[in-house]
Amino acid sequence: MRLWINKPLYEVLPYAYLIAGIVSLAASLYLNFWYWPVICVSVGIFCLVAGLVVWLKRRDYRHGQ
Repeated sequence: MRLWINKPLYEVLPYAYLIAGIVSLAASLYLNFWYWPVICVSVGIFCLVAGLVVWLKRRDYRHGQ
């Protein structure tokens, strides 16, 4: 497998997605201007799902080898 980004950044990526999702969901509780709460909830859920998918795919791939 060829990595296009450096290894430390590659290893931190799923956790960065999860943290971004949690921060976005927390921000949606404090924002009440225009559609920002809806946008933050959407981005937060998307980031949480993306982080979990990447983490689970890597875990399954590494256990399979």
